[in-house]
Amino acid sequence: MIYQFYQRRVFPLLLDQVMQTASLMDKRRELLLPIEGEVLEIGFGTGLNLPFYGNVNELYALEPSTEIYHLAAERVLHTPFHVKHIQSSAEKLPFADASLDHIVSTWTLCSVANVDQALAEIYRVLKPTGTLHVVEHVKNTDSVKIQRWQQLLAPIHKRLADGCHLNRDIENHLTKAKFKFVEKNYFDAEGVPVLAQKMLLARVQKAEQIH
Repeated sequence: MIYQFYQRRVFPLLLDQVMQTASLMDKRRELLLPIEGEVLEIGFGTGLNLPFYGNVNELYALEPSTEIYHLAAERVLHTPFHVKHIQSSAEKLPFADASLDHIVSTWTLCSVANVDQALAEIYRVLKPTGTLHVVEHVKNTDSVKIQRWQQLLAPIHKRLADGCHLNRDIENHLTKAKFKFVEKNYFDAEGVPVLAQKMLLARVQKAEQIH
C-alpha cells in the first residue's frame, strides 16, 4: 500500500521536478522546435514538452497514468493547439498503419516494459516518410565503472522510478527495430546524476524496404 501511494502520489511530483532540469529543457527545445503538423507523443508525462511545439496543430498525448496526466492539466489548458489524451500503452498504439508523420519520445523508452514491442508499434504507425524523434538517457559506453554501477543499481532504480532502466542501449534497440538514423548525437547532460548522465538525441525513419 505504501509503494502504491508512492507510485501514484509521490513519484509523479518528483518526476515533474527532476525533468525540469535546465539541460534537459534545452534538449527538449532542440528536439521539438522543427516538428510541424500532427504529432503523437509517447509518454506525455506532465506536459513539459508543450511549450516547445512551435508549429504543431494536433498532439496525441499518450500517457497511461491518469495521476501523471492530471499534473499536466494547467499546461494543456494554456496550449494554443489541440491536445488529445490517449490512455494507452506504447506497446499497443490505437492508430492505423502508416498514419502518422511524427512520433516523439522524451525520456520514455527507458521505462517502457517491452521496448522492442513498443518500437515495432511505432514502426507500424509511422508513414513511410515519417520520423521518430527521440531523446533518452542510455547505457554508458564510455566508462566500464559507470556501466557496472548502472548494472548493479538497475533493479532498485527500476522500482523507484516507475520501471526506468538505467542501462538500456537505445541505439541498439532502434537498429534492431529496422530504423535508420537521420540524426544521432550523444551528450552528457549537466545537472544530472552521473549514472544517468549519458544521453542520446536522435531522429530515425523507417529503413528503406528491399523488394
